[in-house]
Amino acid sequence: MIDKTMTIGEVLNMDRETAPIFMAHGMHCLTCPCSVGESIEMACAVHGTDADKLVADLNKFFAQKK
Repeated sequence: MIDKTMTIGEVLNMDRETAPIFMAHGMHCLTCPCSVGESIEMACAVHGTDADKLVADLNKFFAQKK
């Protein structure tokens, strides 16, 4: 399960197919050094993105893969 305290890098390491989900939420910083240093919640705050919606979409993606 994905939560807002995880980094973008952690999620991408779990499954690279999550990249389009981040991109759809305006998170184009997938290769930025901050993607491994700040939480999803912090990154969303910087980019004006709804962290709860992003995390929900990521969890939906992983649930469908099972």
